[in-house]
Amino acid sequence: MQIHPKKERAYMMIKPDGVQRSLIGEIIGRIERSGLKIAGLKMFVPDKDRLIKHYGKSDEWYQAKGETMIKNLEAAGKPVEKSAIDYGKGIIDSLVSFMSAGPVVAIAVEGNEAVAVVTKLVGGTEPKTSDVGTIRGDYTLDSYNISNIDFRAVRNLCHCSESVEEAKREISLWFNDSEITNYRNVNDAILYDVNLDGILE
Repeated sequence: MQIHPKKERAYMMIKPDGVQRSLIGEIIGRIERSGLKIAGLKMFVPDKDRLIKHYGKSDEWYQAKGETMIKNLEAAGKPVEKSAIDYGKGIIDSLVSFMSAGPVVAIAVEGNEAVAVVTKLVGGTEPKTSDVGTIRGDYTLDSYNISNIDFRAVRNLCHCSESVEEAKREISLWFNDSEITNYRNVNDAILYDVNLDGILE
């Protein structure tokens, strides 16, 4: 059964760098001010096994990311010591290490085409090239180049789902059904009430 677009959910995770830099409120505020609502919220230190499931990638993904790493290493005059696929797998290893280094904040976000709206608000994956006005563009300055040279995960404050299907998988991975709340808030009326019948007295 297809759900109404206003009931779509996205998954976000404020990463350890966002928590450590005290940006939790700012990031959640950006989401709420857009009109999206929080359906689930919790803080915890993620376990490595679930992180590996969360970041489960294909060999094609590893190859493509590894090739980018090799180009960056060559441009920086650094030696290339592994295959592209091994460099790609190393990205996930460094992500798991980074994401399990401290607390994160998991957020299930609900609202009209939530995945696309959250992606727009968060901005591109690389902070250096992410648009001004986005969370990543405004609050951090990391780049693929320096993270590749230093063999670490890019510190880009938060993760967000890239598709509705990915959001469903990620929400079910990090939240139990009892941790997701279905409710109406006053924004729902102004955003979604077709005739705005409830405004005039």
